[in-house]
Amino acid sequence: MADKTLALSNDKMLFGVCGGIAEYFGWSAGGVRLVYLLLSVLSAAFPGLFVYIVLWLLMPKQN
Repeated sequence: MADKTLALSNDKMLFGVCGGIAEYFGWSAGGVRLVYLLLSVLSAAFPGLFVYIVLWLLMPKQN
């Protein structure tokens, strides 16, 4: 069994953060993007944007 690593995805719309999260958990990338968008809009956008940028900077790229 291979160890899973949370990494930026090649299935991306911007930087691959939501795609990477979806691949890590085995979820639909579109579903993760939709949930992220809804949470960002409902939280006045800034916290969601900040978390996205932090994840983009910290998550490694896929090999």
